[in-house]
Amino acid sequence: MEKLLIVLAVFVMAVVYVIHLYNSLVRSRQLAEEGWSGIDVQLKRRADLIPNLVNTLRGYAAHERATLEAVITARNHALNVSGSDVAGRAAAEGALGQALGKLFALAESYPDLKASENLLGLQTSLETLEREIQMARRYYNGAARDLNIRIESVPSSFVAARFGFTKKAYFEIADADDRVLPEISF
Repeated sequence: MEKLLIVLAVFVMAVVYVIHLYNSLVRSRQLAEEGWSGIDVQLKRRADLIPNLVNTLRGYAAHERATLEAVITARNHALNVSGSDVAGRAAAEGALGQALGKLFALAESYPDLKASENLLGLQTSLETLEREIQMARRYYNGAARDLNIRIESVPSSFVAARFGFTKKAYFEIADADDRVLPEISF
């Protein structure tokens, strides 16, 4: 009888431990999904700001149509990438960032435009959004890292495999060319 109680106690402790591991994996997954949601909201805010920016510049630099169209094309591509495709979204957002850099470099060539209160307000809003995107990206990547560590670590890896937990991709710039500052020449 005593051996049965010991076996039962060990079994109960093992079940409680598996439940604890499962719950910690669920918590980590939810934190990563919350982090991605934060990035998604900030990226949507940036995408909503871009048409105002392009329209402001369009009146000043009508002959720079190719640069304006590149920004619009990059924005539309970024909006069409699936919300669950972290790597694809990161690549599309990197391309959009490059196009925006070229757009602001173009704005520097027009003194009247540089002094425009509308453009200055849009630039300030965009800079604020970029900082918020960076903070959201850091949060998401930290949450994804924590989840990925749990999924790959023993003994939680056994629970993760059994219940179908999968690793999260990091939101990062995959193409080294996206890290380079744009050069504009006229």
